[in-house]
Amino acid sequence: MRAARMNGFGGPEVFDVVELPGLKPGIGEVLIAVAAAGINRPDVFQRKGNYPAPSGVPADIPGLEISGIVQEVGEGVEDLQVGDAVMALLAGGGYATEAVVPADHCILKPEMLSFEEAAAIPETTYTVWHNLFERGHLAKNERVLIHGGTGGIGTTAIQLAKAIGAEVITTVGSAEKKEIALSLGADLVLNYQEEDFASVLKESGVDVVLDSIGGDYFAKHLDILRPDGRLVHINAVQGAKVELNLLKMMQKRITITGSTLRARDKSFKTQLTRAVVTHVLPLIERGEFKPLINRVYPLSAVSEAHAYFETADQYGKIVLNMKS
Repeated sequence: MRAARMNGFGGPEVFDVVELPGLKPGIGEVLIAVAAAGINRPDVFQRKGNYPAPSGVPADIPGLEISGIVQEVGEGVEDLQVGDAVMALLAGGGYATEAVVPADHCILKPEMLSFEEAAAIPETTYTVWHNLFERGHLAKNERVLIHGGTGGIGTTAIQLAKAIGAEVITTVGSAEKKEIALSLGADLVLNYQEEDFASVLKESGVDVVLDSIGGDYFAKHLDILRPDGRLVHINAVQGAKVELNLLKMMQKRITITGSTLRARDKSFKTQLTRAVVTHVLPLIERGEFKPLINRVYPLSAVSEAHAYFETADQYGKIVLNMKS
């Protein structure tokens, strides 16, 4: 098989596309001939040496989501068969033409999606569903603030929140990205280069915040959250150490939560896969949710793809095509 393997930690240039021995599925696993793989920010963190792979996962081949065709099924697999088109969540190793995945972490690919679109779904969709809906308990007619509205997480969160009937506010960094967020259904889009979200939302407030920023945003979120509000963290790119006003938290009865996905155990990911099948697949089939694909690169251009991913211009999802 071919794989994009890191020869060390650093910039996009650390990738080499190499030939490696083929894989075999174990008990409860399937071997997938990978058609496409999504690129996500944790892949960049791993490339830079800041997000090591869990035990048993390739340390030098990133990739958390793929689509492709089942080539072989391991012992005990009953719900999938050779030839099935699937999309799947991985803990790593997705930047390759083959991947071995627990069968319970695979979802049959909806026919209306291309393989590139299917590969752009698992990582962001699992993350958003668990954090925004299972932890944040976002409900119809509630108001949610989603930071980074045109990133992979943001474009997914906007669509899913709108699909359940929430009012969506999001932040972006340019006029062009504001138009993208509005096209996805956001009700209010704030350009953080020109507007302070906390000042704009101080009087009206929000019920839920989905945050990947951290740092000085934390105190602002406590200010704008309504009573019984929920603050959900999925990253902290501007700082993980914050100062918490306990009195304000208690007076408003604010819930502060958050999670990471990659290191969670197999049983959790199996349950989350079932939740996505139950709640998200019908939205895809009805046309209420579709990943926003920005660019598709061949596997041989993985360094170029990572370089573009880190520019201010990128939006939506960037995907590697394994067959081009």
